[in-house]
Amino acid sequence: MFDPQKLLDQFMGSNTQNQDQNANAPAQSGGGIPDAFKGFGGGLAAGGLAGLLLGTKKGRKMAGSAAKIGGVAVLGGLAYKAYNDWQASKAGGPAAGQASGGQAPSEPAPQSPMKNVTPEAEGTAFLPAPEAERNALGVKIIQAMIAAAKADGHIDAQEQQRIFGKFDEAGLGMEEKAFLMDELRKPLDIDAIVALADNTEQAVEIYAASCLAIDPDDPAEQAYLAMLSARLKLAPELKTNIEAEVAKLAV
Repeated sequence: MFDPQKLLDQFMGSNTQNQDQNANAPAQSGGGIPDAFKGFGGGLAAGGLAGLLLGTKKGRKMAGSAAKIGGVAVLGGLAYKAYNDWQASKAGGPAAGQASGGQAPSEPAPQSPMKNVTPEAEGTAFLPAPEAERNALGVKIIQAMIAAAKADGHIDAQEQQRIFGKFDEAGLGMEEKAFLMDELRKPLDIDAIVALADNTEQAVEIYAASCLAIDPDDPAEQAYLAMLSARLKLAPELKTNIEAEVAKLAV
């Protein structure tokens, strides 16, 4: 079995993964490591495996030091903050609601993009402590991002072949390539993505990952997000909070 957390780091182009690839990867014809691993600096469309899916579409640039954190931690912290801010606003206080499985934070959630990676998320449903649960969540996040990238219909059979060819350049193992190829070949099925969410916390995280994977100016992808949030039964205020946190993290 491949390592879902490592694959998600590769998918999002985390700097930690880039450094490992840079140290071990053979020189490419253009010099340096494959374009798929050049990191958040040029946006998701220019860094990480997600760039292969977004193609020439407008990418999302990750803010500040968040680019150095693993993908599961970034998304978990982002979703945790969005959810708890929503719960607090419902209760009329700064530290009111709690995600399942976690302890109440000792102070209000921080506001800077980097602090979306909040340690309070550790051990909650957003960042489960058991390795098997965190790996399973990483797989769901990747599936959600691939589905969102397909929402405008631009990944046709010809585009799939182009992407498959790039997987070899990215140095993926057989299991990783097989998983990604299967996900790319699947027809877009929003019901299947909704079914990935076992609880509200995972619904929040799946929606946040989907927001990161789309072109924010594409009407078809905006329509997909609207349908996804409705099917995930996210309250309008919670949906707004998630999008606001994504906007801080990716511009």
